Amino acid sequence: MIGRDLIDRLQYLLKHSPAVVLLGPRQVGKTTLALEVGDLRSSIYLDLEDESDRAKLAQPTAYLASHEDKLVILDEVHRTPELFQLLRGIIDKGRRRGKANGRFLLLGSASMDLLRQSGESLAGRIAYLELGPRHPLETAPAELDPLWVRGGFPQSYLADTDELSFEWRRNFIRTYLERDIPQFAPRMPAETLRRFWTMLAHNQAQMLNAASLAASLGVDGKTVAGYLDLLVDLLLVRRLPAWHRNEGKRLVKSPKTYVRDSGVAHALLGIRDREDLLGHPVAGSSWEGFVIESLITTAPPGTDAFYYRTSNGAEIDLVLVLPGGKLWVVEVKRSPAPKVSRGFHSACEDLKPAKRFVVYPGEDRYMMDGTTEAIGLAQLARQLRTGRAAKTA
Repeated sequence: MIGRDLIDRLQYLLKHSPAVVLLGPRQVGKTTLALEVGDLRSSIYLDLEDESDRAKLAQPTAYLASHEDKLVILDEVHRTPELFQLLRGIIDKGRRRGKANGRFLLLGSASMDLLRQSGESLAGRIAYLELGPRHPLETAPAELDPLWVRGGFPQSYLADTDELSFEWRRNFIRTYLERDIPQFAPRMPAETLRRFWTMLAHNQAQMLNAASLAASLGVDGKTVAGYLDLLVDLLLVRRLPAWHRNEGKRLVKSPKTYVRDSGVAHALLGIRDREDLLGHPVAGSSWEGFVIESLITTAPPGTDAFYYRTSNGAEIDLVLVLPGGKLWVVEVKRSPAPKVSRGFHSACEDLKPAKRFVVYPGEDRYMMDGTTEAIGLAQLARQLRTGRAAKTA
């Protein structure tokens, strides 16, 4: 088992909310984290994919009332949406008896139905937390390249060899396509969705061109939008919106897309190890996606993320709007001696950020000019996470 630094945040939310939803893709470690929290208090765990555990909830109100003094952990809770309305009544009754917070921990592998159902039934009674794959602050500095190549899913990252890691990721993709996705979208053909997912990996860190993707797949734009929405809702793909707040500027409006886990992107492309990756045309954009996903993951709660691009070529890879409204801008470079373009400086003149960073694969931290700092990924992630720690202590 590998430790996850989100455990403190999860315990904080349980202390202050009756129910917490822990979201994340399959095999990311939600159950392990939940059981670790459950070991610290009186708790009971039910896996709603298990028939015997579902049977225990044949009379859910009576069963859950009998465990009122425990943290009830419900895994794969989106499989029993009828529970949400019941939980609302149980939580409200408990509040009247002084049992206010830390009642339920709900685990889900998809955000779409789960967020909608819980939002409708449990408004004001629930908090949300997302657990992604392992990130640089959960990794030794020397292990950053393996994390980039293999991705952050624990079984992929910890595999004994690159080949075993690659095979695990290929099986992960196959399982999603053949077993999990049909449960949410039974009419989506698995092979077409695989091709679409692979196209997104080829176009890692690029602006979405729905018309081109539709033409390549032989479908219409509405179908492509549906495929993308599904992969985003399953927390497998990130749709990074374009900055849109500058009036008077001709801004690009199309989002950028990323396969969120770099190791999954590499498996979709048949990239088995570091040597394969460094020789592949996607290496630079894969590194960009890895950096951006890591920084969004480690940013303080409430941070908004965008990219910035104008029609005349002024561009910034990542714009972070931190709680309180301060802007940090990040340019991503794979070169050990990074340089920024005139377009970056032009974009900074438009945005007037509080801080400017260039993330590169080095360890030295230094000023490139009077306002822009070159910094390693783990260092910047740590600086962002420090802000998070101050917020939740």
